[in-house]
Amino acid sequence: MADPRAILRADALDGVPHGFLTGIGHEGEPDPARIVAGARLVRVKQVHSPHVVFVDAPFTGEDLPEADALVTDRPGLVLAVVTADCAPVLLADSSAGIVGAAHAGWRGAFGGVLEATVAAMVEAGANRNAIVAAIGPTIAQASYEVDQAFRDRLVEHDAANGALFESGAPGHFQFDLPAYVRRRLESAGVGRIEDLARDTYAEESLFHSFRRATHRGEPTYGRQFSLIARPG
Repeated sequence: MADPRAILRADALDGVPHGFLTGIGHEGEPDPARIVAGARLVRVKQVHSPHVVFVDAPFTGEDLPEADALVTDRPGLVLAVVTADCAPVLLADSSAGIVGAAHAGWRGAFGGVLEATVAAMVEAGANRNAIVAAIGPTIAQASYEVDQAFRDRLVEHDAANGALFESGAPGHFQFDLPAYVRRRLESAGVGRIEDLARDTYAEESLFHSFRRATHRGEPTYGRQFSLIARPG
């Protein structure tokens, strides 16, 4: 049976095989041939960390490395991250033939996963100024309520983060995760950043949302895949 999930593309990654898959309608791993014919899918065990792995061949066995970002310069591999409110970020330096994929929830972004991904790409031969990034479907500010302690933690780390919060219910705030991810990418030196501006929480006919499922007492296992491969 053909995979019914739609694929969303980013203009910033034009010419780079990639896609942000919608989540509803199919629960298994996607066919990497939807991105590159004959390619193999590569995943990691995501743990909300700043850890990045360089991939030169598909991982074998059932024990995947624990990490939240992948980088490669090898053809025939499709890097994959899974999300359900956290931000999937796909990155590429097309000229150098180096791509990356990162799972950036607030913990991972706060811990430096995006800066670490860019650094790993540069170490592999990418030009920092040539790296472009696309932020895929993630929970939007209107849907992401946090408490005072959450706000205090980010503002104590960087006072400029205060601009990412809007007042909500008493003692609570609405947090702009996509803007925070953009801020961290900018701090890593990424020059062109595109935000698809798709809200996983609100667009329930397209995306799984961990927070929405939790609020409704529904199963929380649903995820969507974001995929990227080396061009050429």
